[in-house]
Amino acid sequence: MSISEIFNISITSLRTNKLRSSLTILGIVVGIFSIIAMSTVIEMLQASIESGVSALGKNTFQIQKWPAFQTHNPQEDAEVRNRRNLTMEEFFRLREKLDGKAKSVGAELWRFGKLVKFGNKETNPNVNLSGCTPEAFENNNWNVELGRAFNWNEVNSASNYIILGKDISNVLFKDRDPINEEVKIDSKKFRVIGVLESVGAFFGQSQDNFVLIPISTFQTYYGSDRRNSVNITVMTFSKDDYKSLMELSEGYFRTIRKVPPGKPNDFDFRTNEEVLKQINQITSGVKIGAYVVAAIALLAAGIGIMNIMLVSVTERTKEIGIRKSIGAKKKNILFQFLFESTTLCLFGGFWGIILGLIVGIFLGSLLSAKVIIPFDWVAIGVSLCVFIGVGFGTYPAYKASNLDPIEALRYE
Repeated sequence: MSISEIFNISITSLRTNKLRSSLTILGIVVGIFSIIAMSTVIEMLQASIESGVSALGKNTFQIQKWPAFQTHNPQEDAEVRNRRNLTMEEFFRLREKLDGKAKSVGAELWRFGKLVKFGNKETNPNVNLSGCTPEAFENNNWNVELGRAFNWNEVNSASNYIILGKDISNVLFKDRDPINEEVKIDSKKFRVIGVLESVGAFFGQSQDNFVLIPISTFQTYYGSDRRNSVNITVMTFSKDDYKSLMELSEGYFRTIRKVPPGKPNDFDFRTNEEVLKQINQITSGVKIGAYVVAAIALLAAGIGIMNIMLVSVTERTKEIGIRKSIGAKKKNILFQFLFESTTLCLFGGFWGIILGLIVGIFLGSLLSAKVIIPFDWVAIGVSLCVFIGVGFGTYPAYKASNLDPIEALRYE
């Protein structure tokens, strides 16, 4: 028999038993749907997380008092809280040591929950205020869209200049040019000299809700606050010297802070890679659980395929006997039943993939995640369908191909 004949006979058989075929397909649909839907949501969340946590510029790391993630270990958390703040003096000493070795070294101080006013307009009291050095713009990938950034002369003179994030500009200056206008924060006046390009949103939360002032101005107004620990950002010349410069900076900073040999650092490094690594560890458990559930669903679907195909062999025993008696070979019968089981799985997999993508993208969109189609998991889904069709269809196909034609013809 030709392949086309096997194909036609198999399709005819599946069409003849529409209800049974549909119920068999349903199990595959559920299994593949589970895998694709969960993979789509996870990959959409992963892509959004990766773009959102990559706040630092390219080839940049940050030295700070606090670790990127808290351990929730009482002893370790207490040790972190008791660390000395990083100071501007330490920043200047590190910058001097890294002169010529790093592309730029910047410093930042932060205060959260501020309210910015202009005339009778004001923002919500959730604005992030940063005092920083000019290098912080490049190190954090902040680009000025309108106006300009401040320079070291203005830092040294503690000028009351301010640069607005896009959200702040849109709220206070929707219909006018903000440059050279005065805004107030905590009753202190600042002259607007620039507006930053939009950074975008992270899980529906805007990342443009902040303002920047010279770090010296920040210290003038908020310098007595015990929370004032400086964050130091370091940008390397290239990716190749990233790790070596981080190790060099660690050695220099231990010396600057007089950390005794053998004692752990009393500061932490933050890198985009480290944050992503921590997030991946958190999501890995979710992934494993999701795939275990999907694997169980597919196993159940595979057993259903085998059961239905065995029933089909029993029902079609006489048909198999007739075909064998007029010259059909074992391999023709084997291929026919394997083709039927694989076709059932692929058809179910097709609808499982379509429904999984629709539901996955919908759920991811509810979380304001970036739309991602997991093509690798779509390919895996198709492969699983073929594997299940062949794997669970082999025994029924083998049983059908080995029926004795005389006994099959006598079967009632």
